[in-house]
Amino acid sequence: MPALHNPFTLRVYWEDTDAGGVVFYANYLKFFERARTEWLRSRGVEQAALQAQTGAIFVVADVQVRYRASARLDDLVVVTVKVLEQGQASLLLEQQAWRGDTLLAEGRVRVGCVDAASLRPRRMPQQVLDVLG
Repeated sequence: MPALHNPFTLRVYWEDTDAGGVVFYANYLKFFERARTEWLRSRGVEQAALQAQTGAIFVVADVQVRYRASARLDDLVVVTVKVLEQGQASLLLEQQAWRGDTLLAEGRVRVGCVDAASLRPRRMPQQVLDVLG
């Protein structure tokens, strides 16, 4: 397995699987979201506090996912986050989901920073830029 960027580990539960007993494809987006949230938290950025203090929230603007293998009930899945591009108001992230040495899914997620009240794009707060840079 390659070196993992910002790994977040989760276990697959019944609620994550479909009728065939494998992780439902859309749940990988939830796994990616959890990993991004915990990645920011590990750098001291809690999104609820960020919104309360600055009025900024993050929204997903674009997602591309490629599914490679299936995860099943009780599997441990490691989800990674890697910054590919950083702008003043958005990030392009590469994310991967692994079970051991098996790549399950990989994707690119563009996340934009917007004002919570208007949902208009805005510059990322300095505290976020500081932990990314």
